[in-house]
Amino acid sequence: MNAAPAHGTLSAPLVVEFPFTRSLGPVQSAFLTGLRERTVLGVRTADGRTLVPPTEYDPETAAELRDLVEVGRTGTVTTWAWNSAPRRGQPLRHPFAWALVRLDGADTALLHALDAPDGPEQVRTGMRVRIRWAEERSGAITDIACFEPAPDAADDSTRPEAGPHSGAFADPVHGIVAEARLDYTYTPGRAQTRYLEALARHRTLGERCPGCRKVYVPPRGACPTCGVPTADQVEVGPAGTVTTFCVVNIKAKGLDIEVPYVYAHIALDGAGLALHGRIAGIPYDQVRMGLRVEPVWTEGGRHPDHYRPTGEPDAAPETYQELL
Repeated sequence: MNAAPAHGTLSAPLVVEFPFTRSLGPVQSAFLTGLRERTVLGVRTADGRTLVPPTEYDPETAAELRDLVEVGRTGTVTTWAWNSAPRRGQPLRHPFAWALVRLDGADTALLHALDAPDGPEQVRTGMRVRIRWAEERSGAITDIACFEPAPDAADDSTRPEAGPHSGAFADPVHGIVAEARLDYTYTPGRAQTRYLEALARHRTLGERCPGCRKVYVPPRGACPTCGVPTADQVEVGPAGTVTTFCVVNIKAKGLDIEVPYVYAHIALDGAGLALHGRIAGIPYDQVRMGLRVEPVWTEGGRHPDHYRPTGEPDAAPETYQELL
């Protein structure tokens, strides 16, 4: 964390980003492929309800659903909320409404952006809207660029019945990547500020509970077991013991580490619980519980880059069994 102290504590912008790749079953595949082709599909339940977006199982009975139907491209706003300050990655860059829209022929509502150029005064429950399609479509919910007002659309009471659809399209979509991202400002507080500042000096500080005497690393400012402040600072490590570990076989996007590699829980000497870190300097299949390790720092690094074996004999299980 690169930040200057503010009132004694650190503060810095933090981004948590995770591109989630998922495969699609036949219903979701047909729905997203249909959007690419400007066709909106729902799924019909045994009691005749049409669900849009479609689900693979009835949310009330858990019965498997496969009966696809095509619904309209116009619909009715059932509820909405105004978004006056759009964030990165949202459908529109200017203020808009998030709206639940029940498309003609559907019995449930679809959440999407509603473009209302005249402001929130233009939006109301019951207003008629239509889909505005994206110019470039790939088989994703973003193929619907947004909804837009459609005052000329027929009243909802005259909506057509949903028609059956085979769900068959050329070149169907079988998987999607959902980009999850969270931007926020992280302020660690006094205890973790001291911990981070010590790490920058290649020292690891914990805090001891005056009640149970457990040393918490990283410190939390209070003991979660006893509920009392932990102001007694204790330097731990630098060496420690591998308590548990896992072998990572999937390469993460943007991470310049070759697979397979090992991530482990490491109980630093003197600590009352284990922290996690990457193990290197040893073949992945030789990492084991009880392995004694030490931190390796890169030049200018504010935290250990990884841990490597110290060459000491393995720790006896009874010395770390309470830390598993």
